[in-house]
Amino acid sequence: MEKDGLSVDQLFQDFIYHEDEREMVLEAIRHVRPDYKPPLRAEVIIDSPLVKNVYIKDPPPTYPKMDFTLSDLQKRFEEQLKIESCDTVTINSVEANKPITDGKLKARALLDSLRAVWEKALLHALQDSKSQLAEINKKVRRINIYPYLCLLEDKEYVEIMLQALTKLPPTGESFLIISQNIGMKLYNRFCIRLQMQGIHMDRIRLLYKEYCKLLSKEEKVSGLLPREFWENAVYDSFGGPCVSRPHTAWPRSLMVQLGTHLVDILVKTIKLKNNLLTPRSDPKLIPVLYHMYSFRSTHQIGLIKPHPIYSQILLDAEETLLTFDASVMPMKCPPLPWISPQSGPYLLAPAQLMRCNEGAVQHQLLLEKCPPGQLFPVLDSLNQLGACAWGINQPILDLIVSIFNDKGNEKLDIPPPLSEAPVLSVPLSGMSSPWEKHAHQKELARCRKKTTEMFSLRMDALYKLSIANHLRDEIFWFPHNMDFRGRTYPCPPHFNHLGSDVTRALLLFAEGHPLGPKGLDWLKIHLINLTGFKKKNSLQQRKEYADEIMEDILDSADHPLTGKKWWMEADEPWQALACCMEIAKAVRSPDPENYISHFPVHQDGSCNGLQHYAALGRDEIGAKSVNLMPCVTPQDVYSEVAQQVEEFRKRDAKKGIKIAQVLEGFIGRKVVKQTVMTVVYGVTRYGGRLQIEKRLRETDSFPQEHVWDASHYLVQQVFSSLKEMFSGTREIQHWLTESARMISKSGSTVEWVTPLGLPIIQPYHRSRNVAFQSNLQVLYMKNKNDVNEQPDTLKQKNAFPPNFIHSLDSTHMMLTALHCYALGLTFVSVHDCFWTHADTVDIMNKVCREQFVSLHSQPILQDLSKFLLQKYCNGLQSKSSESMKMKNHFSIVPPTGSFNLNNVKDSTYFFS
Repeated sequence: MEKDGLSVDQLFQDFIYHEDEREMVLEAIRHVRPDYKPPLRAEVIIDSPLVKNVYIKDPPPTYPKMDFTLSDLQKRFEEQLKIESCDTVTINSVEANKPITDGKLKARALLDSLRAVWEKALLHALQDSKSQLAEINKKVRRINIYPYLCLLEDKEYVEIMLQALTKLPPTGESFLIISQNIGMKLYNRFCIRLQMQGIHMDRIRLLYKEYCKLLSKEEKVSGLLPREFWENAVYDSFGGPCVSRPHTAWPRSLMVQLGTHLVDILVKTIKLKNNLLTPRSDPKLIPVLYHMYSFRSTHQIGLIKPHPIYSQILLDAEETLLTFDASVMPMKCPPLPWISPQSGPYLLAPAQLMRCNEGAVQHQLLLEKCPPGQLFPVLDSLNQLGACAWGINQPILDLIVSIFNDKGNEKLDIPPPLSEAPVLSVPLSGMSSPWEKHAHQKELARCRKKTTEMFSLRMDALYKLSIANHLRDEIFWFPHNMDFRGRTYPCPPHFNHLGSDVTRALLLFAEGHPLGPKGLDWLKIHLINLTGFKKKNSLQQRKEYADEIMEDILDSADHPLTGKKWWMEADEPWQALACCMEIAKAVRSPDPENYISHFPVHQDGSCNGLQHYAALGRDEIGAKSVNLMPCVTPQDVYSEVAQQVEEFRKRDAKKGIKIAQVLEGFIGRKVVKQTVMTVVYGVTRYGGRLQIEKRLRETDSFPQEHVWDASHYLVQQVFSSLKEMFSGTREIQHWLTESARMISKSGSTVEWVTPLGLPIIQPYHRSRNVAFQSNLQVLYMKNKNDVNEQPDTLKQKNAFPPNFIHSLDSTHMMLTALHCYALGLTFVSVHDCFWTHADTVDIMNKVCREQFVSLHSQPILQDLSKFLLQKYCNGLQSKSSESMKMKNHFSIVPPTGSFNLNNVKDSTYFFS
């Protein structure tokens, strides 16, 4: 080794070992050098000015403790370990509360008997196919999927196939999607089995026992972040870092190939009698599943569709058990802290630090190349978000479930059952003219589309409500990861706080805080914010309005479905009702200041994308429009744009422009809001026109024959208005867009590093079709993430401005999370909407503003300019005009205005 220029110490500094490899290497070295000791761990210093104080612990942090004993946390750990070991969780559906009829019992018994037969048939079919593949494997020196069909027990493959059958909608599902989902399930289950075979279980149990000391209220405050504490425990227990997750990700093509093989077995094997529901003169066995082709937009795709007899039995049975993968459920214990891109929050299940499109690997490679410590602030913020414990708002859950089981309510966002789907009664045979037949076919297609949508929405709601009901008496956690821009998301996909109004209303913080002197006022303000009634009023006016309508608030809390139903008129009705109930409890308590509240209070950014643009460009006019400047009442950028557009319209109407005259009285905040909100995220004029067209079509009194001309006219005026109001924004957008165009034209993809050190790469490449022959059809998979393909110039340039801004808003959120955690606050976010307890809203608001100023005090655009020059121009040998243009363009950063960033600290409505 020494001859090759390698020192023994490097073996313990530059490598991360799997399982017990480190101990084996150390033992081998000590055969030669008995007294050898590995070097001490090198200290990683994080000197970023944005988080320097967080890591030098100045001032000393007061990290929050959890209200659990050591034994309680260890018990929760064992429960979660048991769940993940089984890989799936079966829970009761909320439809289980419905009365059981003889018809249901008969259908369920029939399903049970059919599944027992199918299970045996699938097991034999799988074993036969494996035998055939094994023979091919011996004769042909070509890789096939046989080894991957031997990784699990045969019965586990059959179980996964039957789960896929149960979840198949009556209208069918894409062959490719079913195959991919089955392949992904196989991969996840294999990873879990792999973890259970090694020493990972013993190690994780030992480390988590130590970790509980950091979390539990029984132990003293350590002053260490979860990641720091876990790393110390790893070094103390095992002498150095080790990765106990050595699995390699399977390629998407492999997972699809495995899935198609199992779907083929399903289609060919399972059958039922054609006389199960109605008597037939020719009883015979028929396939349960059919492979057919259908058009989706202009593309023909292969569909797997269940036979109507099977769908009807399933509908009649109304089964009350739902099965989920363990990794899609919230965790029963605090997640493991992220300590590297290779680690993860689950005890056994695999998870990606950065979620990405299928087949994209460039993100993971980029993360793994980061020097030690660069990702620590990002990892620590994810750990902070995942450390928040949650509970269920049971009164709200019971109300929603009662409406869900009673035909739903579309106005309240509770989808109705399929029994309410539209049905065509007129038979086609009674129609004579071609026009009637065409109209009937069109109406039939509309009914099918509506039925498909209703099924999808109903199942989505069923999953969310059933998971919430399963957890109704539990405390649980949402582990977090992020997308390629750094925006954070809970890992469980079905039920989390990023969901709809219904889902958010179901969630409470598990930890309660006394309301304190200002908490009740914040609850009242939060309620009025949720209604959307007083957007232009000051916070004090909103609070006074809540006091004025206290009778309606209390009536809503006491008689939600039988009283005045004031809460139903709110923008977010279910959250508003939950807040009414919380206020009622607080005002009726003997001492409201000491009332223990678990209710999350939100503070929303005011058109957050434009806030970042205005701060980047130090744009005075733009900053005032999006509440970066202190004002007595909130500024509403959407209303301002609408007023400006109305001025343009009046001017044009006087000139005799007809469409301007037609639009008189129709230009309002609602018409322009979506376009203004999304223009900062890269919406084009075409996309903006479609948004405005949709708003106009929703306006009954607007003459529909003028919709196209009106939307075309209005989108031009909205863009002109924004150009005047946010001149700095448009210049920065143009600079970013042109930078991305030049980079992608040169054959590279756009990369940058956020101010917090997170490396980002845009995953847009020209698509490449990968085709392979399955037994049912030729499958074509579009791969848009192949790094060997040329970048997609259009997507690269259009996506760079919005992605760059998203990376800044995620950085701001992460900074706020880290500093709130150091102050002992409960903090979670939904992108640019920050949540905390009512008594800590003022502290969170102060931190949020300070971190925004701190972030934008950095030379963000100048640093980006230096990075682009270094990355894309450093090695340029060519003196061509294009390379010189690129160098010149990167060097000239858009000029900035005179806005004083410190004004943000005093702006009440920056986040409110």
